[in-house]
Amino acid sequence: MNLFALLDQTAARHGDRGAVYHGERLVHTWSSLRERALRLASSLREFGPGARIAVASENRPEIVELMFAIWAAECVFVPLNYKLHVREMEQILSDAGAARVFTSPKIGAELAPVASTGIEIIGAAEYESRCAAMPSPAPRDTDPASPAWLFYTSGTTGRSKGAMLSHRNLMAMTVSHLADFDCPDENSSLIHGAPMSHGSGLYVPPYVSRGARQVVPASGTFDPDEFLDLCESHPGCSAFLAPTMVARLVQTGRACPANLRTIVYGGGPMYVDSLKKAMAAFGPVFVQLYGQGEAPMTITGLRRRDHLDAPDAVLGSVGYARSGVDVAVLGPDGAPVAVGEIGEIVCRGDVVMSGYWQNPEATEAALQHGWLRTGDMGSFDAHGFLTLRDRSKDVVISGGSNIYPREVEEVLLEHPGVVEAGVVGAPDEEWGEVVVAFIVGAASAADLDAHLLERIARFKRPKRYEFVDELPKNSYGKVLKRELRARLG
Repeated sequence: MNLFALLDQTAARHGDRGAVYHGERLVHTWSSLRERALRLASSLREFGPGARIAVASENRPEIVELMFAIWAAECVFVPLNYKLHVREMEQILSDAGAARVFTSPKIGAELAPVASTGIEIIGAAEYESRCAAMPSPAPRDTDPASPAWLFYTSGTTGRSKGAMLSHRNLMAMTVSHLADFDCPDENSSLIHGAPMSHGSGLYVPPYVSRGARQVVPASGTFDPDEFLDLCESHPGCSAFLAPTMVARLVQTGRACPANLRTIVYGGGPMYVDSLKKAMAAFGPVFVQLYGQGEAPMTITGLRRRDHLDAPDAVLGSVGYARSGVDVAVLGPDGAPVAVGEIGEIVCRGDVVMSGYWQNPEATEAALQHGWLRTGDMGSFDAHGFLTLRDRSKDVVISGGSNIYPREVEEVLLEHPGVVEAGVVGAPDEEWGEVVVAFIVGAASAADLDAHLLERIARFKRPKRYEFVDELPKNSYGKVLKRELRARLG
C-alpha cells in the first residue's frame, strides 16, 4: 500500500478536472498532477527507497507535486515549518539525514550557508529539469509499514523529534477523517490556509482520495480576507485552521461564504467563548479535532452536529474517541481513572506512529504497552466526552493542589476586558508554585480578582497579573508557555 495510489485512482476517475489551484489559477488537472509527480519520482529514485526528502517552503502548489512524487519514489516526505530559524531547520535536516531539500527561493538563500545537504529551489532550472525525466512507474508493492512522513515536533520545548508516520498510519488518518468529519467529492475544495508542513498538508490525502481540488492561497500564507474570497470562488470548501485563524476570520466581520462547508479547528485550545462567537458568525460549519503529530489529526473529535445546541461542557471538551482509535485516561499507577478524575491521556490504533526517528529513548517513553502516552492531562465525563486540562508539564502545583491553567484561562476570557490570557506557574518558596496570568486587554487586576472570585475556587486565582501587548506564539498559534515562564525569571 502506497499513498500514491490515492492520486493514481483519482486521476483515473477525474483526469480532466482541476486538481491544484494557486489562488484562482488552475495549475494542474488530476492527470497532469499524476504525470508531474511520476516524472519527479524518476529522478528521486537515485536516492533509493526510504531516503528522506525535505521540503522547506511557504505554502505553494509544488508541495502537492513533491508530496506524491516522494511517495511514488518510495521515499519519505520531511516537511519543515517555514517559520523556523534556519539553524532549527538544519538541525532537523541533520537529524533526518535528508538526501535533498527542496525550498522556496527565500528560504533556500537563507539555508544555503548552514545546510549540509543538497538544496534545490522549487521552480528553478534544476527542479524543472527533474520534471523532464521519463515518468517512473507507479509503485505497486510498498510495505504499508514503511515510513511515508517524518513529522517533526514544533521544537518549542527543546530539540525537535521526528515522529515516523507510515503509509498505514496516514491511510488510517484518511479513513477516520472521511468516516467522522467530512464527505468531500469532486465538486469540493481544500483551502490551504494553515501551513502545509503540518495539519493542512496532512489533510491532502483524504481530499485527494475523493477528487477534491487543492487550493493554495496566492499569498502563501493565511490572510483572512483572501481565505474568504477563495471560499467564494471555489466549490464546497473545507479547511483546517488553528483557533487563532478562526478568530481572525470572525474579526473581519464578513458573512460566511455560501461555499464554506467545513472548518476543522485544532492544534491549540479553542476557548468556549471564542467558539460561540465563531459559531454565531459562521454557523454550523465547525468540526473539532484533538490529535498529535504522533497520532496525526486523530485522537478525539466533535462533529458538526455535536456543536448544535451543545452545553458549554461539551463545547469545552475535545469530543469523543475517533473511528479506529482507543482512548483512555490513566492515573499514576497506570490504571484507568474513574469518570471525572484527571489523568494522562493515552491512545492506540493504526494511526499511532511506530516511534521517533533514531531516538529509541524517546520512543520507549512515548509508546508503552501498545499505548501512546500523549503527555496531556484530561478527564472523561459519563458520556465519553474528553476534556483536556493541560499538558502535564504545564500543570501548576500550588500548596499540594493541582491547578490547570486552561480552566483559569477560560474564566478570565469571560471578562469583557480580556482579549487573551496565558496562565503559568512561578516558583514560590512558600507554596512551591503560584499562579501568574499574562493578560492582553484593558481589565485591571482588581477587576479580574473580583471576576474570578465569583467563578472559581480562591486557591486557583492568580497571585499576580502581568499585562502585555501580546502573547508569544509559535507559527501555529499555540501560546508558548515556556517563554511566559522564562519572563518570570
